[in-house]
Amino acid sequence: MTKADIVTDISHKTGLDRAAVLTIVEKLMEVVKDSMAGGNNVYLRGFGSFVIKTRKEKTARNISKNTAIKIPEHNIPAFKPSKVFMDLVKDN
Repeated sequence: MTKADIVTDISHKTGLDRAAVLTIVEKLMEVVKDSMAGGNNVYLRGFGSFVIKTRKEKTARNISKNTAIKIPEHNIPAFKPSKVFMDLVKDN
């Protein structure tokens, strides 16, 4: 399902204008991204949590040059679905 599919589905189910729904969906994504970029997690009850996870520093190998490189500690975004969401997906 794409963003366009989501917008169309919400528009049909709510009777709202498609352009208005698109604006709302894009603003939701923007707020989530901005919040996480600012170091804050986002919690949506009944859906899940967008959290920031920290990956520790590690040593990797550059196989083309056969050298060891250090990958520094860094943050990554992650999604943790709620129990309700997990149960719904498991049942299908």
